[in-house]
Amino acid sequence: MGVTIKDVAKEVGVAPSTVSRVLKDHPSISSETKERVRKAMDKLGYVPNIAARNLVSKLSNAIGVVLPIIESKERASEPFYLEAITAMNEEASNHQVSIAIASGNTELELLEAVQLLFLQKRVDSFILMYVKENDLILDFLIEKNIPFTIIGHPYRYYNETSCVDNDNQLLGRSVTQYLIDKGHKDILFVTNNATENFFKERFYGYESCLKENNLTCYPVCDLEKTNEFIQLDSLLRERKISACIAIDDMFALKVIQFIQLSGLVVPDDVSVISFNNSIFSTLIHPYITSVDINTNELAKSAVLECLNQVKHPEELKKRVIIPHQLIERETVIEH
Repeated sequence: MGVTIKDVAKEVGVAPSTVSRVLKDHPSISSETKERVRKAMDKLGYVPNIAARNLVSKLSNAIGVVLPIIESKERASEPFYLEAITAMNEEASNHQVSIAIASGNTELELLEAVQLLFLQKRVDSFILMYVKENDLILDFLIEKNIPFTIIGHPYRYYNETSCVDNDNQLLGRSVTQYLIDKGHKDILFVTNNATENFFKERFYGYESCLKENNLTCYPVCDLEKTNEFIQLDSLLRERKISACIAIDDMFALKVIQFIQLSGLVVPDDVSVISFNNSIFSTLIHPYITSVDINTNELAKSAVLECLNQVKHPEELKKRVIIPHQLIERETVIEH
């Protein structure tokens, strides 16, 4: 027979109800008692009966994490998602909650996965790891009054949405001003994702900063479009660009390779800066100057916001802003 709450209570010398409250992290129990009870659980090998606890509370104690529909293999390999899910799982475990992943190749497939998780009562809330206009999943969550948190800035339902985000306009402005302070005047924003809200906000920050400094604002260069590959090649070969802002580190590697194929050198001829400060930023030399968006904190804060919504559905929705940090490396020099 397995170890029970009564066994743990006897080991510590407290009532079984005290052990039960420790499992719920109840504020009425002192930190000292919680520590003693948890040590006894470890010593005796006590494993909480999650199914029984969920039956009593009528909660699944799980959070559904909704991944974006990723159309290209290149974007599917971005480290942001793996880093974020790892951090979410760690934070959820700290609160005796699990993570369930919802994914799909089309929006309808993704909606069906989300609906199934909810209707089968396998999750209590959701984290959306993307933002898009006219999102069927978002409509479903709002219609059914399901607790959810978005990593990003929503297009709609702003007052009804809890979100965790960086200040992406400030990110775009910060990297642009950094390049200007280094003497760069001809700065191009290069991306492979011109649809999501975080890109649009970063580009707006870039655009605003250039206008404030009376510098030329180039149209976004979206390398998902063949004609804009040609545009970038022309700008580079004519030496009209001295710096590029890339949408993320993995894409920055592609931009650096393209610059080199044009017969130029990074950073001697063209400086490059990007976002995320992922493993790709230090994969090969020159190491990429990048903005650390604090992915771990974004992910953990999203989990905490979901848990808070489940416990306190009456509270007003919040927007949590996670600070960023510029990490200087080798791809930007004085111009």
